[in-house]
Amino acid sequence: MSVELIGYVGHFNSSETMRRAGPALDIDHIEAVAKAHEYVGFDRVLVAFNSNSAESILIGQHVAGVTERLKLMIAHRPGFTAPTLAARQFATLDQFSRGRIVTHIITGGNDSELAQDGDHLTKDERYARTGEYIEVLRREWTSPEPFNFDGRYYKVRGGFGDVKPVNPTGIPIFFGGASPAAIEIAGRQADVYALYGETLEQVAELIGRVRAAAGPHGRSPGFSVSLRVVLADTEEKAWAKAEDILARATALRNAGGNQQSPHNIRRKRATGEAPPNEGSRRLLAAAAKGARLDKCLWTGIAWLTAAQGNTTALVGTPDQVADALLDYYDLGVRRFLIRGFDPLVDAIQYGRELLPRIRALVAERDTRAAA
Repeated sequence: MSVELIGYVGHFNSSETMRRAGPALDIDHIEAVAKAHEYVGFDRVLVAFNSNSAESILIGQHVAGVTERLKLMIAHRPGFTAPTLAARQFATLDQFSRGRIVTHIITGGNDSELAQDGDHLTKDERYARTGEYIEVLRREWTSPEPFNFDGRYYKVRGGFGDVKPVNPTGIPIFFGGASPAAIEIAGRQADVYALYGETLEQVAELIGRVRAAAGPHGRSPGFSVSLRVVLADTEEKAWAKAEDILARATALRNAGGNQQSPHNIRRKRATGEAPPNEGSRRLLAAAAKGARLDKCLWTGIAWLTAAQGNTTALVGTPDQVADALLDYYDLGVRRFLIRGFDPLVDAIQYGRELLPRIRALVAERDTRAAA
């Protein structure tokens, strides 16, 4: 199958419409959502990272332990763990999970969030450090003998990983970021470049930039798009459901916001201050064109939250949403991260109603292309 369908395992039960009620590490929720994703047929799940959350590699270890087939994409922030040690941590987990691991390198575009972990480099400096970090990861994963590395941020003498990933070529690296510095690193280092759920025009433009950056290095990265999904059995019901989601999200923010939300988001939306990262600015540029774009792309939550992360959605019946996703497939996207606003309930619905339709449409596309 030439498409990978990715879900999301949060650290606790929460969303833009649901205030977190439990602990910061809700083990029962993590286990339930992970097992549900495996049961309904997701290929992989994302385990997220931010500067005040539980540690993603350890959560990934637990998810791998309570599932059998479900693959994991573990978000990881470079710069706070020596890359040689991080490489061995990932390789060890990859062995325990029997090869089910990829890592999503999150450099970070928000200076305030990075400062929470004591990092005060500029954004361009962080991306330069990320480039070195990934290079050391790969050397540790693949070098059959001790190696030296001389960079601005890392200097390694006799580095060697005795534990290697299951795949001798190493662990695949997903990578995101839309600034010029990020695109340059993506071209050199990314196995898969991850985009937010932008318009088709924006996605085509960004894919073109990444391919242009990768070409001189003889590389051809894959592409992933992250979207929220709102489903119902009719188009009218789906859009009514989206409006209800927006009303509940607005009410929650007016009541003080979610415990997981940065404290300054409401101020940014009220004052019109631009977000610090290019990805959010691109989503807001799309949202400024309207709440409904392309076939069924909805920007309401992105506009409300100043596009904090994966906040655009496809709205419609399962057939309509699957058809809209295939427009991204036709642009070269082969991986889709799909999540909802009620994490467990929505994941089960997607598995029953949406994932089979996506796979069927992809199979039809691939059959026609082969013919």
